[in-house]
Amino acid sequence: MSQTRWFSGWRYQALLISIALSALGYLLFSLWGGWDDVVQAVARVGLFGVLLALLMSLVNYGLRFLRWQLYLSLLSHRVPWLVSLRIYLAGFALTTTPGKAGEAMRGVLLRPWSVDYTHSFALFFSERLSDLLAIVLLTLFGLLLYPDATWLILLGLALVGFCFVILSQRRLLRWSTARIAERKGPWWQALLHVLQMLASAQRCHRPLPLLLATLLSLIAWSAEALAFYWILGWMGFPVTLPFACFVYALAMLAGALSFMPGGLGGAEAVMAGLLIWKGMAPADAVAATVLIRLATLWFAVAIGVVCLQLESRAGVRKHQPVTRL
Repeated sequence: MSQTRWFSGWRYQALLISIALSALGYLLFSLWGGWDDVVQAVARVGLFGVLLALLMSLVNYGLRFLRWQLYLSLLSHRVPWLVSLRIYLAGFALTTTPGKAGEAMRGVLLRPWSVDYTHSFALFFSERLSDLLAIVLLTLFGLLLYPDATWLILLGLALVGFCFVILSQRRLLRWSTARIAERKGPWWQALLHVLQMLASAQRCHRPLPLLLATLLSLIAWSAEALAFYWILGWMGFPVTLPFACFVYALAMLAGALSFMPGGLGGAEAVMAGLLIWKGMAPADAVAATVLIRLATLWFAVAIGVVCLQLESRAGVRKHQPVTRL
C-alpha cells in the first residue's frame, strides 16, 4: 500500500477517530474520578512542576529515539535524522492502539526510504522487547523495598538473563528457518515470515547492542518514573523513589499485559490502587494518576498527531505531479 493511499483513505480517518474515542474515554475517566480534584492537583504541582514532568517525558522520547536510530543503523538503513525523528514521533499517535501495535505503522512511513516491512516489524518487535525488559528491571528495583521479595527479584533477574541468552542463539533460529522453509501451506509461510522478522531483529540483539538498548530504555522509563515521584511529593504525599518506580513500572506492565489501547484502564487501576493501598486519599490517587498519564501518554499522543499530520502532508506533496506552465 502506498503512503499516499494510506494517508488519504478510510484507514487514516479510522485512525483519527480511534484516537478521538480514546481521548474521550480518558476524559470520561477523569470526570468520573473528579475533574475538580485533577485541577487542584495541577494547582498543587504548579506550572514549574508540570513543565518539569513534560521535560522528563521529552527525555524519555529522546532516549528511545536514540535507540530507534541504533536499530536502524544495525539493520543497515540510513534515514535523515530529521525525517527519522518525525516518523518516530508520528508513531506515538498510535500509542492508544491495543498493545501499542499501531506503532508498527511506522513501517508505512519508512517504505519510501527503502526499509522493507520485515525490517520495520523487526524494529517494532525490538522496541517492544527493550521496553519490556526495562519495565521489568524497574519493577524489580522497586521490590528492593520488601526483603521478603528477594526470591522474586532473583527470579526476575534470572528470567531477564534467560531472555538475553535466547536472543543470542542465532544458530537455533537459522536451523528453525531452514526447516520451516521446506514446508508448504499458508500457516507455514506465515510462520516463516515471523522467523525471518526475528532473524532481522536478532541483528539488534547481539550482546553489546542489546546491552546499550536496554540501558537507554531503562534511563528513558526511569525519567518518567522520576516525574511521577516528584508529582507525588508536590501533591503532599512523599514516598521513596523505589516505591514510586515500583508503582509506575508495575502500572505500565499491567497496561501492556492488558492489551487495552495504550494500556488504558489497566495501568490507571493498578497505579491508583497501589497509591490508595499506601494511604493516599482516593481522590488524590486518581488525580495523581490522571496527571502523570496526561504528562506522559497523552503528551506523546499529542506530539504524535502533530508529526503524523506533518508526515502525511510531506508524503502527499512528494507524490503530487508537477504542473508545468
